[in-house]
Amino acid sequence: MTVRVVLADDNYLVREGVAGLLGEVEEIELVEAVADPDALHRAVALHRPHAVLTDIRMPPTFTTEGIDAAKRIRADFPGTGVVVLSQYVEDDYAMELLAEGTEGVGYLLKERVSDVDELVRALQDVARGGSALDPKVVEGLLARKTRSSGSALASLTDRELEVLRELASGRSNVATAKALFMSERAVEKHVGSVFQKLGLVNEGDVNRRVMAVLAYLDAATGSR
Repeated sequence: MTVRVVLADDNYLVREGVAGLLGEVEEIELVEAVADPDALHRAVALHRPHAVLTDIRMPPTFTTEGIDAAKRIRADFPGTGVVVLSQYVEDDYAMELLAEGTEGVGYLLKERVSDVDELVRALQDVARGGSALDPKVVEGLLARKTRSSGSALASLTDRELEVLRELASGRSNVATAKALFMSERAVEKHVGSVFQKLGLVNEGDVNRRVMAVLAYLDAATGSR
C-alpha cells in the first residue's frame, strides 16, 4: 500500500531535502510539508494521512513541540501513525512519547533520514499500528531502567513469552492475536498476566507495555 505522509520541520533546507527524498519513493505519497505544529495539525485534519514525520523541536520554544504534536495527533486521529525525529538520543522525550502506548509511534535519530529504506520502513510500520524505535533510543531506555524486572521473566509461561515477544516486535494486540492464532481477548488476558508478574501493576505514569517490552529486550540482550 502507498503510505500517505505529512512532513513537519521548521528548517526549510531539511524540510525540502526530506521531501525530495520521500518524493522519489514509490511507496510514499507526501501530501504536504509544513513548518510548525499548528500547521501540522491542520494538515493532518485535512488530509488524514497514514503517517506523520515530524521534527522533535519546532517553534515556538524548540523543545518538545514534536512530542506534544505527536500525542495530540494520536489522540485526535488514532488512525494516523507518527514518527518523531530527534538530533540526539533524549530518553526523557522518548519515554514521554511512549508513555501512552507504543502502537503507531516511532522515535528515530535524524541520522536515519539518510537511509531512505529504513525511514520508509518506519513510516510503514507506524501506519500499520506498529512501532519504530531507533536502536540507540532503545539502548538509552534500557540503561535507565532497573534490571530487577528481568529475573521476573522466568515466571512467565511459554505462551506469555510468545505474546511478549510479539509486543517487542512492535505488534498491536490485534496483530499479535493473528500471528499467534489466538483471540484478541486471550491476548489481552496474557498481557495483563505479564504486567502482573513483572510487577507493572499501578505504575502511574510509567507505561506498562513499554516497560514490559524493555524487560524482554533487556533479558534478550543480556543473554547474548
